[in-house]
Amino acid sequence: MASAATLLVAGAPAMVASAGPSDAESARQRAVWAGSWAAAVTRGNATGLTDNGLNDQSVRMVVHTTVGGPRLRVRLSNMYGEQAVRVGRATVARPNTATADDLSDIDTSTLRELTFGGAASATMNRGAELVSDPVALPVGDQQDLVVTVHFPTPTGPVTFHGQSRQTNFIGASDLTSAAGGAGFTIRPNCCWFFLSGIDVQRRHSPGSVVVFGDSIADGNGSTVNANRRWPDLLADRLVDDRPDVRTPGVLNLSLAGNRLNHEGPEPGAGGFPGYHELGPNALARLDEDVFAQTDARTVITHLGINDIWMSGDSAEQIIASLRQIDQQVRARGLRSLVATLTPYEGHGNPGVWTPEKEATRQAVNAYLRGSGEFDGLLDFDRVLRDPARPSRLLPAYDSGDHIHPNDAGNQALADAVPLRLLGL
Repeated sequence: MASAATLLVAGAPAMVASAGPSDAESARQRAVWAGSWAAAVTRGNATGLTDNGLNDQSVRMVVHTTVGGPRLRVRLSNMYGEQAVRVGRATVARPNTATADDLSDIDTSTLRELTFGGAASATMNRGAELVSDPVALPVGDQQDLVVTVHFPTPTGPVTFHGQSRQTNFIGASDLTSAAGGAGFTIRPNCCWFFLSGIDVQRRHSPGSVVVFGDSIADGNGSTVNANRRWPDLLADRLVDDRPDVRTPGVLNLSLAGNRLNHEGPEPGAGGFPGYHELGPNALARLDEDVFAQTDARTVITHLGINDIWMSGDSAEQIIASLRQIDQQVRARGLRSLVATLTPYEGHGNPGVWTPEKEATRQAVNAYLRGSGEFDGLLDFDRVLRDPARPSRLLPAYDSGDHIHPNDAGNQALADAVPLRLLGL
């Protein structure tokens, strides 16, 4: 018995050594996944392309990451689909910035095929997410990536993000390896189709900041293809202030037109018809759009103005929902920040802005400034308002529709975020 035990002990080191991982593999095992880019998704609208869906078509989509790493994985979502969706082939690459059409052209030396459980094609079940295998493609901080997906069979109504502020591309057949964009004949300034996130692998990560908002964070009023949404510009600040592994990702999970207490298709004031792409009520979005994000640590909530102008909600209704979001966010161990509601007098048709609705906005902001319930307050109202007419945007920050900030206004919002409040 003793000799047998001796043989087992003596043999153990050799067996462990022969089966041990390489230094590179050990480093990968020690690395962590961090959210670098994400988008909130909704059901396709009741008519048009997003309702009809895609059939033997490829979609090429440009995204702007916030933090980098040596490997990445791509997240696709069929959350709002009406059927299973077949992914025929998918690739990721860096754009070719040397060509005339650098939005759609890719650098083929960086082209990587995405696989799913080792296979080039896969099926997204109805209501489900599909995550790619990790792929070795070094990604830098704030770098554009191009994701191309071929859908060989009819998808039915799509799961998508409607206000990308980014030109994306649709073409017939499998164009996932196409170096140029000539085959992509449909070029809308909107819409990430079925694409919901990109994670990167890092040696260390302080987590991610999730922006949970509406069209003001979604970038309406900012320059298309310029990444001038205020969450993008906040990511710029963080990269400059906290280089290398101390930089958190910034994940913009905002939806233009989203409301705290109402569904996207519900009509609003001034003849606004409502659309699916505005998303479900914000509380219904928490599980998928906030809590499911990779390594989320801090949540910034900026919602409520659409409940006022579209739906005429009371201050009490808006405050109750903001408090409920705060309670659920903190119950998950996340840091909860909130932003005041910004001015919008002059926006839209008669009835969109009224003195009574302005009084509601002021009441909500007074509560937010005085409650002390949240982990921190971002006073966006003070940043954007015209001191001479506080119910209006400062003209220098007005995109022209009197509710959405322009590039300068987005920069002012990003600059106004105290980085210490992010808990990093």
